[in-house]
Amino acid sequence: MEKVIIIGSGCAGLTAAIYTARANLEPVVLTGALPGGLLTTTSIVENYPGFANGIDGTALMMEMQQQAERFGAKIRFGSTVESIDFAGQPLKLTVDGGEMETQTVIIASGAGHRHLGLESEAKLEKKGVTYCATCDGALPMFRNQPLVVVGGGDSACEEATYLTRFASKVYLVHRRDELRASKIMAERTLANDKIEPVWHSEVTEVLDVAQDKVTGVKVRDNPSGEESTLDCAGLFIAIGHVPNTQLFRGVIDMNDAGYILPKRGQETNVAGVFVAGDCSDHVYRQAVTAAGQGCAAAIDAERFLAALEQ
Repeated sequence: MEKVIIIGSGCAGLTAAIYTARANLEPVVLTGALPGGLLTTTSIVENYPGFANGIDGTALMMEMQQQAERFGAKIRFGSTVESIDFAGQPLKLTVDGGEMETQTVIIASGAGHRHLGLESEAKLEKKGVTYCATCDGALPMFRNQPLVVVGGGDSACEEATYLTRFASKVYLVHRRDELRASKIMAERTLANDKIEPVWHSEVTEVLDVAQDKVTGVKVRDNPSGEESTLDCAGLFIAIGHVPNTQLFRGVIDMNDAGYILPKRGQETNVAGVFVAGDCSDHVYRQAVTAAGQGCAAAIDAERFLAALEQ
């Protein structure tokens, strides 16, 4: 029987692995289908403390993984959880067709960006298509260039406003005729001279003009059906996130959007089960905050195990 199983291998999961491994708990990390998590889809990470010149997202996650392994964490690449039984101790998980038992579980399964679903979007990801202005907006390829943001909520408004620091102009494409963002956020966004709203519209194609990088987008005006082109160097998609928590519905407390709700610290409503990162945090969604929650979840798990032994 394991002492700690960590579901997910992003910043939260690997930080939890580092801390629990240093506590001699020999954690098992189940990476899932995307080892390293969403950060591996980001080209350069410039806002993670300790890297003055930035670091490639995949390289950062590899460093974390090696650090965890150095202290004894066991990484199971590609392993996914198929079902759970958290009715009591030990906690049981079906993983790759076999059953695993453990005293604690740290859920760090993350969240996925909601995509437009365009073939050209997938083709140009990391080549001008991105899902995080805070992560990528300051990159040289976007500086002093027109950029496009898709979305109409608080996140889209925050992304568009943030990008005005670097872009020559920001088009905010929204399928309705008014923003869904909070009133103060919407007013601030629309008052910004560098932001031009494109109402009643949807992006139908991302253009690269044979340059293998974003050079523009096709936009359809929904009322008329007419299409036009917006020249831009980047497309920032901010239409929401989907937490990877479907497996835990009905067992772990979560809100209507599927984000797990911690009860105290990083504890969930199930004894021995803890949570960290983007599957719980829908406010900040940053690598550094995920790492901090991973640390906290590991310490909570360590204390839980110590209490079991008393």
